[in-house]
Amino acid sequence: MNADKTRLLLESIRDKKIDIEEGITRLQTMSYVDLGCAKLDTHRERRVGYPEVIYCPGKTTEQVKTIIRAMLSLDSNILATRATEELYEEIKQMCPDAIYNFLARTITVQKKVMETPDSYIAVVTAGTSDLPVAEEAAVTAEIFGNRVERIVDVGVAGVHRLFDKLDSIRGAKVIVVAAGMEGALPSIIGGLVDKPVIAVPTSVGYGASFQGIAALLSMLNSCAGGVCVVNIDNGFGAGYMASMINKLR
Repeated sequence: MNADKTRLLLESIRDKKIDIEEGITRLQTMSYVDLGCAKLDTHRERRVGYPEVIYCPGKTTEQVKTIIRAMLSLDSNILATRATEELYEEIKQMCPDAIYNFLARTITVQKKVMETPDSYIAVVTAGTSDLPVAEEAAVTAEIFGNRVERIVDVGVAGVHRLFDKLDSIRGAKVIVVAAGMEGALPSIIGGLVDKPVIAVPTSVGYGASFQGIAALLSMLNSCAGGVCVVNIDNGFGAGYMASMINKLR
């Protein structure tokens, strides 16, 4: 509930348009709504600037539908991550406005247009295999009201490809870099730009990559200043952080 809705509720109680008991019930739902399977944090967008996001694995279809149904009643923008196509088909029947991104495995519903800054976020991938994680970051940033420039397949095996895109990368306010294998690309970009770099290790690679641990350790040990690291395959976390940085005044 935003400030305008809170004011309207209090005025309605004052003017006796709704009784005190109903007012108490509405006030109790300002912080969260108990859905049985989940407690939807309805105050989160007002508190931190972004609504709650649904992580789909481990939840049943009915649980996800229950959460989305409640969020629709609040006019919140909706982002569900790691969603299957089968889950999307179920959600689409309930909410025709839902959009599925097959690459990112996200479901989004845009109920309102968020303020978009003039600056943009660059989302860069070392290889094509890193695209699903990078696209999750891009979709996350976009649903939260950011312009995103996607720069694909500029990894260190052919680093000359990176230099062709360097102007676009340097023009961003913040840069997300998704890389698997040895995870070297964020360090290279970090040494070429004056903007924060959010490194996303991906689980792409052969045996000794250890499902992204090798890339994670490389990024954590980056000698380039200005590089921070999120968890393996955590495109959502990178996109969320990039959005927060991009919207700093």
